[in-house]
Amino acid sequence: MRGMNDKTRIETINLVQQIKPDIDWSKSKNSQLLRSFLSLRNEDEAGRFLRDLMTEPEIKEFANRLEAAKLLTEDTQYNAISEDTGLSSATIARIAKWLGGSLGGYRLILSRLSNHHSPSRLRKGLSLNS
Repeated sequence: MRGMNDKTRIETINLVQQIKPDIDWSKSKNSQLLRSFLSLRNEDEAGRFLRDLMTEPEIKEFANRLEAAKLLTEDTQYNAISEDTGLSSATIARIAKWLGGSLGGYRLILSRLSNHHSPSRLRKGLSLNS
């Protein structure tokens, strides 16, 4: 597959093995979705793919969830996160649970975004390190 090398395949297999069994990532359609994200080369391609894949409200929802995760690492209160993102306190609590969970997806992405776009360190709160 274009955009995948042996290291990417191994990392994907390791990730799939760590994810809870409620999603079977080995199923053809699910695996195809993972591979499609891994094949994106830049922000433009990612934006075009996400816009074709999801509705505008879905994109906004995912963007708000990522923002909520970032705000939680900054010790922002739930009510302020809700006001900023429009997410319910139940959704924010679920994000907090996943942020502190064993899979580490939010921590991984927030760490990479922080290292790539901003040299600033995270304030006290949930660590982005696995």
